[in-house]
Amino acid sequence: MTKREKYIKVFNKYVPEVFSPMLADLLYGSNVSFKVVKARTSKLGDFRTGVAIKQPIITINSDLNEYAFLITSLHEFAHYHTFKKFGNKVLPHGKEWKDAFRLLLLPVINSGFLPKDIETALVSSLINTKASSCSDINLSRTLHRYNKPSIGFRLEEIPKNTTFALNNRQFIKLTKRRTRYECKELSSGKIYLVHAMAMVTKKEEHGE
Repeated sequence: MTKREKYIKVFNKYVPEVFSPMLADLLYGSNVSFKVVKARTSKLGDFRTGVAIKQPIITINSDLNEYAFLITSLHEFAHYHTFKKFGNKVLPHGKEWKDAFRLLLLPVINSGFLPKDIETALVSSLINTKASSCSDINLSRTLHRYNKPSIGFRLEEIPKNTTFALNNRQFIKLTKRRTRYECKELSSGKIYLVHAMAMVTKKEEHGE
């Protein structure tokens, strides 16, 4: 089995099989380390490089549904391509990155193998490409439909001043800020910004 074939076999576990060769070719033709990691609440994936890092690294959360995994992977490969061409001379999510991301997304959109609602959300997103699928609430909601059933609620679904649990920590939902909510941790009193699409366990409502 060739290295490319091994990549395809691994990607088959995480994305629709029709798209595995695309990701395999991106990885095979790149000088980047690609890792599937434990789920993180702060991000779906990331791209890292630096003096202390011998080889650029892409990490993707292991709990993403197959379409979210695909789009997040393309997002991070766009970072790699932008870094390879421009180094650190451009903004992380500036015009250069947006152009690179669009080039990677177009073959996926035009493939005819995406569910129609995701295809439509991606086309809409391309008009003004956001920093990530999570920054585009419409796309994020669409991708969320393909998650496996889970016990809990999206943060945006519960009322203001409701106590909820996230990662074994207790918070109270406060004011909305664009795509995130201010949430007060009960144990420390600190305010955190939590994404509207974060899955939480609802506890109880409090008065204003």
